[in-house]
Amino acid sequence: MKTFRLSLIVACGVLALAPGARAQVVINSARLGAVDSPALAKFYSAAFGMQETNRLPLPAGPEIFLNFGATVEAAKANKSTPLVIMHRDSDALKDPVPHLILNVTDMAAIVASVKAAGGSFDSEPKPFGNANGPMIGIAKDPAGNLIELIQRRQQ
Repeated sequence: MKTFRLSLIVACGVLALAPGARAQVVINSARLGAVDSPALAKFYSAAFGMQETNRLPLPAGPEIFLNFGATVEAAKANKSTPLVIMHRDSDALKDPVPHLILNVTDMAAIVASVKAAGGSFDSEPKPFGNANGPMIGIAKDPAGNLIELIQRRQQ
């Protein structure tokens, strides 16, 4: 009985020290806003090759879901996090912190694509940190949303 009590005390202690159980959490989507959500969806399609996978008709303007894929069917099958673009009343953004972050494999091609689609750059891509650090650039879509572009260096 003494051994049982000691085992019970040790088990309770271990449980008390263990981190709390948590439900699995994953990112559902990334959301951006624009006065003209269909025009912004066209920008992301042209600049990054995204396809429209869903559209919800809302009173202020459609909410448009985009994902990566060569075709609409491929984008719908893609299990990565979608981009959702919804209407907002103004494109006058005051907070520079919230932004979309995308990994890219060919920074020069993406820079050209962003500019050709009507985007601009607050910070042209440049090395970050040491010589093996990533290239990072800050683009701006036509509605003023910031897009951080990261190209990891080949090791």
